[in-house]
Amino acid sequence: MRAGLLSVLAMLVVASPAYPHAALERAVPPVGSEVAVAPRQILLTFTEGVEPAFSTIELRGPGGSAVPIGSPQTANGNKRQLSVELPALPGGQYTVVWHATSVDTHKTEGSFRFTVH
Repeated sequence: MRAGLLSVLAMLVVASPAYPHAALERAVPPVGSEVAVAPRQILLTFTEGVEPAFSTIELRGPGGSAVPIGSPQTANGNKRQLSVELPALPGGQYTVVWHATSVDTHKTEGSFRFTVH
């Protein structure tokens, strides 16, 4: 009986559905980068598709003040990529704060910095 119970438990573990989340795969400008020329956009690539209507990208400038930017859009129709256009940025350290809702409605968030010289 014990072996049968272990078999059933093992099958339940194997049969459990996976719940993927939209993790940040890469970013432009790159995470932690130092760039000589200010970027004209932020481009975030996730491990799965995201819903732009329920996802945000915020930019904080030197001193932590919010930099006004638009709403993120899918880049070239690719649901794994969100992009937002940037105004001209002066030199300094910037923080990107993102919140993503994947196409399966799971939410993830994160932040990273880059520096403009």
